[in-house]
Amino acid sequence: MKAKSSQYSLWSYVLAHRGQVVQGTLLVAASVAITVSAPFITRFAIDALVDGSATWPKIIGYAVLYLGAVALSAIMALGMRKILLSLGHQVEYEVRRDLFARLALLDYYFYSRERTGDLMTKMTSDLNAVREFVGQGILQGARTTIGFLLAFGVMFAINTQLALVMLFLLPATSVLFFLLLSIIRRRYEETQAQFSRISNFCQESFAGIRTVRGYGIEDRYNSLFAGLNEHYIALKMALSRVERPLWPVMGMFFSFGVVLILWVGGRQVIAGQLTVGEFVQFSQYLFILQWPMLALGWTVNLLQRGLGSWDRIRAILDAEPQIKDAPTDGSSTKALSLTTPLTSQEPDAVSFKHVTLCLGGVEVLKGIDLQVPKGQTLGITGPTGSGKTLLAMLIARLLDPTSGQVLVKGCDVREMRLGELRALIGMAPQEAFLFSDTLANNIAFGLEDTNPDIVFAAAELAELHTDVKAFPDQFETLLGERGVTLSGGQRQRAAISRALARDPEILILDDVFSAIDTQTEAAIQARFQSFLTSRTTLIISHRISSLRHANRIIVLQDGRITQAGTHRELIQMPGYYRELDEIQRLQAELEHTP
Repeated sequence: MKAKSSQYSLWSYVLAHRGQVVQGTLLVAASVAITVSAPFITRFAIDALVDGSATWPKIIGYAVLYLGAVALSAIMALGMRKILLSLGHQVEYEVRRDLFARLALLDYYFYSRERTGDLMTKMTSDLNAVREFVGQGILQGARTTIGFLLAFGVMFAINTQLALVMLFLLPATSVLFFLLLSIIRRRYEETQAQFSRISNFCQESFAGIRTVRGYGIEDRYNSLFAGLNEHYIALKMALSRVERPLWPVMGMFFSFGVVLILWVGGRQVIAGQLTVGEFVQFSQYLFILQWPMLALGWTVNLLQRGLGSWDRIRAILDAEPQIKDAPTDGSSTKALSLTTPLTSQEPDAVSFKHVTLCLGGVEVLKGIDLQVPKGQTLGITGPTGSGKTLLAMLIARLLDPTSGQVLVKGCDVREMRLGELRALIGMAPQEAFLFSDTLANNIAFGLEDTNPDIVFAAAELAELHTDVKAFPDQFETLLGERGVTLSGGQRQRAAISRALARDPEILILDDVFSAIDTQTEAAIQARFQSFLTSRTTLIISHRISSLRHANRIIVLQDGRITQAGTHRELIQMPGYYRELDEIQRLQAELEHTP
C-alpha cells in the first residue's frame, strides 16, 4: 500500500526563512574561502625564506596579512553561527506552535489512543533534535561541503597527484557512514520510544501519587521505574556503540592522511617537484579538512536523529480530527446575560433522533430518541457504564454518533461551527479538572476576561463563596496541580461555578454532586431554581436528591432508554429508578437512626 503523503515538510519551515539560509550560507562560504586562502600566505612566506628573497618588511607583511585573514574568518564564523543557530531556534518555535495548535484541535479519538508522556517527549526531546538538525545541521553541512569543494579544488590546482592521494580517503569514510546510517536511525527511534514510556510513567505516577502512597506501593513503583531506566540505558548504550566509532575512525583516517602526505609529498620535495612552501600548504589543508572530516560523522548523526524525531512529530501534525468544524455560514452566537429567557417558539433545545454510537466495535448507545424542550431540566440516571456521559459528549460534539442525529436548537450539531455550538453549552464533567492557576481564573476559564462580579455570582450559585472566604487569598488563591489543594466537594463546586460563569443556554451537570454533602447539595438546588427556569439543563446523577426536581427523568440501561417520566411517576413503576430510590431512602433512614 502506498504511504500517505504528508502536507508538512521540515524544509517548508526552513525555506520560510530563506533569507537567513542564504545569508548564513554566504557567510559560511566566505569564512571557508578565507580559511582556504590563508595557506597561500604561509606558502609564499616559506618559499621566500627558502630561496633567500625574504626581508623583514616582507615577512612582517605576510604575518599581518595572515593574522588579518584569520581574524576576518573568525568574524565571518561568528556571523554564520549567529544566523544559522538562530534559524534552528526559530524553526523549533514555529514547529512547537503548530504542534500545540494541532494537539488543541485533535479530539477524543486521538487522545484515547495516545499517551501523555509520549506527547510530552515529542514536544521536548524530539523538538530539540529537530532544532539541532536545522541549526547545526545546515551550518556544519554547508561548512563541510564548501570546505571539501574549495580545499580539494585548490589542492588539485597545485598538485594533482597529492590531491588524489588525499581524495582516496573519502570513499573509505563514505562506506563507513552508509553502513552506520540505518542502524543509528533505528536505534535512536527505539531510544526515543523508551524515553516516552519513562515520561508517561512519571506523569501517571506523579498525577496519582496519593493513590500510590495510599496503597503503600512506593517500593514497587521504584522497581518499575528502575526497570524502565535500565532498559533505556541499554538502548542508549546500543546507540552509543554505533555512534562512538565515528570520531575515532575519522581521526584514524586523518592520521593516514598525514602519513600519505609525508610519504608522497616528501618524495616530491626531495625530487624538486614540490616546493617546501607547497608541501606546508598541503599539510595545512589537511588540518583544515580535519574538522569537516570529523564533523561529517557528527553531521550524519544529527541528520539521523533529526529525521527520526521529525517523523515522530509529523505523525501528530498529519493527524486529522474526526470531529471537524462545519463550514462557516457567517452566523454568530449571541452573548447572553444571566437573566436572558429562552423563547418557547424555538424548537427543542436538544434532540436525539435514532442515535447509535459505537466505540471500539461495541454499540454503547442504541437507538436513542429523546427531546429536551427549552427551559426544562432533564434528569439522567442508570447503572455505571450505561452511556450517560456519552449523551453529554454527543451534545457538545466531543463524539459524533455512528448513526442518527443530535440536534441543538433544531440544527444538526455536525452542521454547526464548533465554537458556536460549544458557546451555547456549559459543562461540568464527572472529573473536575482544575488548572494550576488562581481559583478566579479557573472559574472564569470559559470567559474572555476574568470578571470578578461574574466569578463571585457563579461561586455563590454553586455554594462555594462561603468556603472561599476562609481561603488566605480568597479568589486569588493559587490552586495546586489539578486543584489538589481543594477538597473533592470544593473541586466539584468550582467546576459547577465554571460552567455557570459562561451563562450557557444549555447546562450539563455530569455527576457533579457525588462528593458534595446532601445539605450543601440542597442549598445549591435551592439557588438553582430561579436560574434553571431560563436554561435547558441536563443533570446526570445516581442521587435521587439531584434528580427529583427535574421536569423529566430518563433511565439508561445497556445503552438504551428503559424508563422515562417524572420522579412521582417513576417511583410508582417497578424498575431501576424505584429500586434506587428505595435503597437511598433506606440509607438515609439508617444514617439518621441513633
